[in-house]
Amino acid sequence: MTKVGSKVRSLNASVTRRTRGWRLLAAVVGLVFAAPLAYLVVRSVQLGADFRSVVFSDRTLGPLTRSVTLAIAVTLGCIVVGTGLAWLVQRTTIPGRRFWAIVAPLPLVIPSFVFAASIRHAFGPGGLVGAIPRFEGFSGAFLTLVALSYPYVYLPVASRLRRISPSLEEGARMLGSSSWRTFRTVVIPQTRGAIAAGGLLVFLYVLSDFGAVSIMRYDTLTRAIYSARLSDQPTAVSLGLMLALLAVAVGVAERWFRSDLDDGRPLVGEPRIYALGRTAPVAVTAVALIATIALIAPVAVFLFWWIGGVSAPAAGYGGVVSMLSQLGRPAFNTAVAGVIAAVVAAVVVFPVAYAKRRLGVRVAELSSAVVIGSFALPGLVVALAIAFWVIQAPWAWLYQSFPVLILGYVVHFGAQSLRSSQAALDALSSRYDEVAQTLGADQRRRLATIDLPLVLPGVGAGAGLVMLSVMKELPATLLLAPIGFETLATRIWNASEDGFLADVGVASLALIVVSALLTWTLVLRSTATEQ
Repeated sequence: MTKVGSKVRSLNASVTRRTRGWRLLAAVVGLVFAAPLAYLVVRSVQLGADFRSVVFSDRTLGPLTRSVTLAIAVTLGCIVVGTGLAWLVQRTTIPGRRFWAIVAPLPLVIPSFVFAASIRHAFGPGGLVGAIPRFEGFSGAFLTLVALSYPYVYLPVASRLRRISPSLEEGARMLGSSSWRTFRTVVIPQTRGAIAAGGLLVFLYVLSDFGAVSIMRYDTLTRAIYSARLSDQPTAVSLGLMLALLAVAVGVAERWFRSDLDDGRPLVGEPRIYALGRTAPVAVTAVALIATIALIAPVAVFLFWWIGGVSAPAAGYGGVVSMLSQLGRPAFNTAVAGVIAAVVAAVVVFPVAYAKRRLGVRVAELSSAVVIGSFALPGLVVALAIAFWVIQAPWAWLYQSFPVLILGYVVHFGAQSLRSSQAALDALSSRYDEVAQTLGADQRRRLATIDLPLVLPGVGAGAGLVMLSVMKELPATLLLAPIGFETLATRIWNASEDGFLADVGVASLALIVVSALLTWTLVLRSTATEQ
């Protein structure tokens, strides 16, 4: 008994030593991402905010209910659109697969306030297409946010669909299952982890959005925070704190509802591609309709604005050349910031995902909830929090420097990479590690040779989400960027403030083009090479 007890203690000590470093990494990441929540708590105390009275007041109940209702509705819509689109593009013979693969993620890069304004211009009263009755309020915000946010579901689901073992599908087909039944009973259960990851991101994004709900005149918590930011700062801080706590609660609750969302079967063989046959025209029509609402309609409006500006008598050829030449530096800054922030976010949050999903480290559970909570906060709150803590620290001279800007991006959008990494880790089979362990491979070697290569597509999808989100981010760029550092998003904002629709149109088009090139080069092309 003594020998057995000593062996058990030795084994426990060995496990503790192996996870000690991961616990430390997860704790450090959690502390960094807790900056916005800590800022809200500190400011609430400084301002003497009565958190309880604000939260339970009738003035708060309405915006809170509308925020949650809109978030749930948009999440369900994005799950349907994103999952269906990923299936058609990745696993069927739909004509133009490569083209749709590039187009599908692009709506994510358009700033929500510009997207909403362009959609209203296209489909609202007196618009390019014609008036849609009551295209504002809940219906307008719902359509806008679904069109803008479905890539949060599309990218992780598409990545998962490329990695599903075809054995179960082939078995179902041999037993006489139709394509639809195979999709419903075999494919969906294996992609639920990716769907849940994307759905959570959509839910949190809708909670934090201000641009779309503002243009569509739908009162949510973010509008209430914005309205009270100057006249009633204690209320604004209390509402922001409530939003953060709601997001953390959602992140924690998601853990209890998640149970083996992916079956973790070995990924052997090429994914099965289904022939659409006579349903191909229907599929193309459905995908084209999504692309029209989410991308073609805004692009048409941007072109209309641009052409309207350059066709003015005072513009001429020189005006067109001057307008385009001024986009070079902002486009370069946008691309560099997006790529660097995406890589840093993927590296920073992966230890949290790995410690939580593969090692069961408890502190990683809390850190994961904190990371997720930061994503639900409006970008302005996150940027103010980063600026506040940097200025309070001994390294205040770093304020408005490029590293601090990247830090702001990572804190705000790190949850996107985290959820994609967690979904990819959920899909791993434990059998690989068991075999490697019997062959004498330690945990570090298993991570380097087995886990990382298998989860890289999922991690890459999360990094792609971060990159596209950073490219359109406005508040963090305005508050944290070095003086003179202009991106396409800030150029769009300045032009819209000045009422220069032509500049808004051409900068928005440039943002879409740069995003398409980066998506193809860094995400889709690397995936094609891997396959």
